[in-house]
Amino acid sequence: MEKFTSNPGDPSMDFPQHFRCPISMELMRDPVTISTGVSYERRNIEKWFHVYKRRTCPATMQSIETLEMTPNHTLKRVIDAWLDSRADHKPSSSAKHDELEMILGTMDSTPFKVSSLRKLRSVLETGDDVKEDFRKSGGVELLVRIMLQISVENHDFVATFSACEEALLVLHQVPFSTDDEEILQLLMRPDCMRSMAIMLQRGSSEARFCAISMFQKMAKADAHRWKSVAQDHGIDFFKSLMETVSDDQICAKASSSALNLLTETLESSKKSRLKAVEAGAVCTLIELLPESSNRSRCEKIMQLIKLLCECPDGRLAFIEHGLGIAAVSKKMLNVSNAATKIGVKILWLVSSFHRRRGSWRKCWFMGRCKSWWRC
Repeated sequence: MEKFTSNPGDPSMDFPQHFRCPISMELMRDPVTISTGVSYERRNIEKWFHVYKRRTCPATMQSIETLEMTPNHTLKRVIDAWLDSRADHKPSSSAKHDELEMILGTMDSTPFKVSSLRKLRSVLETGDDVKEDFRKSGGVELLVRIMLQISVENHDFVATFSACEEALLVLHQVPFSTDDEEILQLLMRPDCMRSMAIMLQRGSSEARFCAISMFQKMAKADAHRWKSVAQDHGIDFFKSLMETVSDDQICAKASSSALNLLTETLESSKKSRLKAVEAGAVCTLIELLPESSNRSRCEKIMQLIKLLCECPDGRLAFIEHGLGIAAVSKKMLNVSNAATKIGVKILWLVSSFHRRRGSWRKCWFMGRCKSWWRC
């Protein structure tokens, strides 16, 4: 449901259930009691009342007539005393397992999925043993169920989208390999892939990075199946990847990962190259090239242009773009030996195409190159 901010003072330890805010599932530091007798962290219940304009008790869903909140000094003193007594305490693995089971057990029924997912993410960050428990407890299946909700009609799209985004951030923490056949089958289902593609298109920069990273993990774990899955993706998938590549200033990490994923995908699939060309990848890459000062980024962009120019539609798109020859020519002379080799290959592919189309086009092509090299 609504999106609440986690308590920054969470000591990351197992604590009594009645110390937990029913909204955020975090340890309360400033507990207040409302008219139904239930205590909440002050800022969470204030957000519920004043930002989301709700007039119900979040825990009991009873209607309330007054928004009055009474500080629960007794509970605060008890929590403070408990914290002082546990100052040097570190959570045991069994305590973390119990907390994990509690979160997983209530995830489907809680209206505060975003808060629960954030808590789950913090629990998984404590170690690999907790992540393994999470996998064995059906955690991946639970996350996928949450993510699938984004592709069905619902009355609260914003809340569903936020939950899907958080579920993806949690899923990104879970390791898997070629041996995890069940997980791979689950993640590569068309509806699950569609949900991650939506995150790639509309999510935050962090969610977009996690979506790309998940695609990379899948491609690495099962290259053959990924090739088939990538071919089934629509043009919008490649448009989203190109948009992420273009957003280098907003999220350099996601942009670099998108370049790598595109390279892996296009190297293994000619059908994917055709879809990328149709999505406008050649034009986008050509226009990005002059702006790219990083050597590695230039080489990756040129490698993608080369892959796309290996198909007729890609060469045609390159020729029809007025900046293509000039951009590649300049970078092949000023970046690195690798860029020079890739640039020569691109120009050779395009010049070969021109020979098949007529000598006048070849002359035009060579003239453009010579005029640029004289600059």
